[in-house]
Amino acid sequence: MSANQPTPFGKPMLKHWMFDPAYKNLNHGSFGAHPIPVRDAQRAYMDLADKRPDPYIRGYHAEYLDKAREAVAKLINAQKSECVFVKNATTGVATVLYNLAFQPGEALIYFEPVYGAVEKGIVSLQEHVSLQARKVSFQYPISDDELERRFREVIHQTRAEGLKVRASVFDAIVSNPGVRFPFERMTAVCREEGILSVIDAAHGIGHIHLDMEKLQPDFFVSNCHKWLYTPRSCAILYTPARNQHFLRTTLPTSWGFIPHPDSPATIASVLRDQNAVNKKSPYEELFEFVATSDDSAYICVPAALKFRAEICGGEDAIIAYCQRISNEGADAVAAVLGTEVMQEPGLEPGQESRMRQCALTNVRLPIAVASEDGTDSFDHTPLVVLSQEDAPRAFSWIQKKLMDDHHTFLPVFRHGSWLWTRLSGQTYLEKSDFESVANVLRDLCERVAKKEFKA
Repeated sequence: MSANQPTPFGKPMLKHWMFDPAYKNLNHGSFGAHPIPVRDAQRAYMDLADKRPDPYIRGYHAEYLDKAREAVAKLINAQKSECVFVKNATTGVATVLYNLAFQPGEALIYFEPVYGAVEKGIVSLQEHVSLQARKVSFQYPISDDELERRFREVIHQTRAEGLKVRASVFDAIVSNPGVRFPFERMTAVCREEGILSVIDAAHGIGHIHLDMEKLQPDFFVSNCHKWLYTPRSCAILYTPARNQHFLRTTLPTSWGFIPHPDSPATIASVLRDQNAVNKKSPYEELFEFVATSDDSAYICVPAALKFRAEICGGEDAIIAYCQRISNEGADAVAAVLGTEVMQEPGLEPGQESRMRQCALTNVRLPIAVASEDGTDSFDHTPLVVLSQEDAPRAFSWIQKKLMDDHHTFLPVFRHGSWLWTRLSGQTYLEKSDFESVANVLRDLCERVAKKEFKA
């Protein structure tokens, strides 16, 4: 094989990664991972910072940061001036919501399922500002039409209460269950209804194709460390020029703070060369230096993109393979368990599932959970029906056994009346990896039926 040829996907790709040979990484989606060349790039930046701390922090770092912002902007079809880095998607969403400075009578709408930390952030914000939050409640599987209907219904109900719907938070790809959310459609609804769209695309960049010029969200944040192969922690926050005036502080507030005209004067930034010609917007400067932290992960974006282009064959190849292997793997696991893969209801034979157009898939385990009132009616015959109390103990036990005894991990969670597991497709995985874990899951489910998790 020529040195210029990409490495084949599957087991040959593992040579570029740092995983323990005894460990099978089936849960790339939760925390991501980065390959050896990106690790080497990060350590070179860290070494430079240690050799010349002041020149690096006061000068070099900003230059490298600009190159990284330019690279990521090109990838998502945005302007460099619209893209800044934050630590993660949760931080990005929290920063946007804090800066929106909700006033009495203003409301925020979000969707269930929601990423837990984001919901906790919304509740925390309610404790400090005059924010009313309303939730669009639903369970998967659900059609896009029904999801939009429920969204509009909550919008209208909230307005009927006399509240102004100021913004809405929703996912690009939901975390649990791991499904593609119709974020393009909901962004259009927000635009039509005069609502600011805040998209939590924690699983977006490097996972699915993104085009900010086409999508036109009001705010969009996406982790680079999950699917783009940068080190942790690194996320891109996209804010179009029309909305940058909303963002005046980072979390925590740091040197780039943009005070209100009526605010007291503050000390000028000690990190900025006061004699230099400033070509950056206040928004760009706001996020350039946020307290003293190791931001070397941010400037590894070019190294990650180089690896993806030269070793993996480019974005199209990566996205296509990860999606295909995730779906093939899910079908294989469901066949072994005798269950099903989560997708929209009522699909015709051969019709593609929109929910499954990503590298996360969900397989139902043959374990049901009893309802609180005891009026159970299951669409399928369960291997065992667990009580409300036993269900979390059981899926915690399954996850621990996967880690301790089988040297891998899959998220196991309750959704509706069943336990489910989530699979992540990735370039270093093959269908056989999912077939192997399917047999493990079948054995663990049978042991749950025997109540071994209570031993």
